[in-house]
Amino acid sequence: DLDECTATPCKDHQYCLNTDGSFSCKACDASCIGCTGEGSDKCKTCASGYMKEDEKCTDIDECNLPEKVCVKENQDCVNTPGSYKCVCSEGFEDKDGTCVQT
Repeated sequence: DLDECTATPCKDHQYCLNTDGSFSCKACDASCIGCTGEGSDKCKTCASGYMKEDEKCTDIDECNLPEKVCVKENQDCVNTPGSYKCVCSEGFEDKDGTCVQT
């Protein structure tokens, strides 16, 4: 078997998997920018919204940072993989970018 992966035939956001007589390109984990294999522990660098922790790229919980990310009144922060979103608190709804009582 010839290891086609030595020629790095895959794109930047993929890793090469050598198979018998061939190879396949697999997508890197969402937490990675470039990778050497499957999973968040094989990242070359961590994607935006992720940080290296115990040799893995883990999600940053922006909602628990000392500096508040959702600063409007009656607004809550919801952490998402690699990011966050600001939503109106319970009992409030978004009216033209402002959270007003329902």
